[in-house]
Formats: sequence, structure tokens, C-alpha cells
Amino acid sequence: MFGTGKLSIRWIIYYQMIGTLPYIPLFQDLGPVQTALLKPLFEQFICPTDTVIFEQGTPAVYLYLLIKGEVVIRYKPYDGPSIILTRLRDGDVFGWSAVVGSPYYTSSIISETQIEAIRIRRNRLIKLFSEAPETGKIVMDRLARIVSPRWGNAQAQVQSLLNSDQKQ
Repeated sequence: MFGTGKLSIRWIIYYQMIGTLPYIPLFQDLGPVQTALLKPLFEQFICPTDTVIFEQGTPAVYLYLLIKGEVVIRYKPYDGPSIILTRLRDGDVFGWSAVVGSPYYTSSIISETQIEAIRIRRNRLIKLFSEAPETGKIVMDRLARIVSPRWGNAQAQVQSLLNSDQKQ
């Protein structure tokens, strides 16, 4: 009746990760209906240590929520060597370029440990905003507050994105 291979273990891990959604700072204090809207939009992402999750300059597709592990954010200026901007840990969010309308990631993400995360495609999050605007606005506002220390005009970028999507 139930599979016993790697596929079954992956599903168990996925549901455990999705179960942590209400405890991730981005989604804390959302109601059960709002959380239920978000859960099916996410997919599991697991990778080993020293994995390049995405490179600076590649298309910005996913927003990641780090459940377990550590990643480093690296930035490569055009005229110098790569530098470490910061390290992220459990509960942090990365890949926000995919949400604020940037067509490409502005930095690289490399795993420093094994990573367990969930991720959502930009288009799915934008669709949520159009179908459930109250929930979308809460999530986008929180995202802007989280990333704004790392990017000074994130709030304006998110608001611009929200305004353009409402007009479509």
C-alpha cells in the first residue's frame, strides 16, 4: 500500500518541512487558512555541503526558506574577487531577487552544510497575490522588511511589483 523507498522518505521529509512553515519568521502568526493557501505552493529542496545553489547572474526563479543548515552569500564585483556578504541559518530567506522583480540573482548562494529548505517559484507567489491579495500582501510586506537591511530599496521594489501585478 505505501512505498518504502527513497520516494517515501522524501515525502515524509517534505511534509515535515512544510509543517514548519508557521514557525519560519516570514510566516509566523499567519492564520490557518493563510498557511493552508501557502503550503501547496512550496516544494522541497535538499542539497549537500559545498553546493552552489545558484550563481550570481543566473535567472531568478525561486525564493528559498532555509529550514536547516547554513549558506553563504557571495558577491562578485565585475572588477574584483568574490566576497562573502553574509551567512544565513535556519529560518532565513534567500533568493529574494526572484520576488522583487529582478530578472537575475544579484549574488551566489553556496551551502556550507547540508541544506534542508523549501522553495517557491516566483510566478506561484505572484499568482497567490492575485488570488488571495490579503495573504499575498502580508507575505510580500514581511519579505520586504526581511530583505531591506540587505537591499536599501527593497520595500519600494516590492511595492512596485505589487502595483504592477494588480493592474494586470
